[in-house]
Formats: sequence, structure tokens, C-alpha cells
Amino acid sequence: MRITLAAVGRLKRGPERELVDSYLARLPWAVLEKEVVERRSLPAEQLREREGERLLAALSPDAVVVVLDPGGRELTSPQFAERLSGWRDTGVDVAFAIGGADGLSEAVRSRADLRLSFGAQTWPHMLARVMLAEQLYRAAAILSGHPYHR
Repeated sequence: MRITLAAVGRLKRGPERELVDSYLARLPWAVLEKEVVERRSLPAEQLREREGERLLAALSPDAVVVVLDPGGRELTSPQFAERLSGWRDTGVDVAFAIGGADGLSEAVRSRADLRLSFGAQTWPHMLARVMLAEQLYRAAAILSGHPYHR
């Protein structure tokens, strides 16, 4: 299983970058990070659409797509691990998409095989990347029987 983490914005050096790198380095799966940036100053709706186009272009057409969306489904860590296990066992590639400050376009949401929520609270999109990396690591630990998830 190959994992793509496609996100709007550049994660600069600092604590968030260090945490993402630390968690991803411990994974048993290859993870390709793709960052998309729209440099033009656009109204929020146009920016969301343009970022959506760039996110979709960064995703493999054959991948299972999971988008981080506040309106998505909340999974426990063991449930998330079970999903990853199923995808791993069937040999599919998985792509995670994280939108920018204005959220995801409808086109990206429509492409999703799973809309995943980290809860009802609002999280900065850069911190959501850290949370996803940690949950990927936690899922790997659960699947391997490592005591990290206790």
C-alpha cells in the first residue's frame, strides 16, 4: 500500500513539520506528500475551487480517496486501523486530502470514498496534517500489536 498525503499549503520548518516527519518516518508504508498552493489572491469560493482542482490533480485516479472534512464520519483509532488494514490487504493505494482554510471544494468531496472528521471542533489545516500523521502511526501500531495505542 502506498499512501499519498495531499494538502493545501506548505508546511514550513517548525514544530508541525517536525511532528509530521517524525510520525511518517515510523510508518511501515511509503508516504508521498504533495503540497498544493494557489498563489493568486482570489475570493474564498474561487480559491476553494482552484485549490480543489490542484488537490484532484495530485491524487492518483486509482487510489481510495479519504478527505478530512468536518462533516465527515468520526472513526475511533481502532476503526481507522481496521479500514487501513482492509486497504492494505487488498493492495490499493490510499490518498488523503486536506483542504485549506476555506475547506474543500464540492468536486473534492464528491471524489471521496470516505469523508473523515477529527471531531466537531475546528482545527487549523496545518495541525490537521500532524493529527493525520499521528493517526496513521497509531493505526500501524494497532495493526502490529505495538503498545503505543493503550
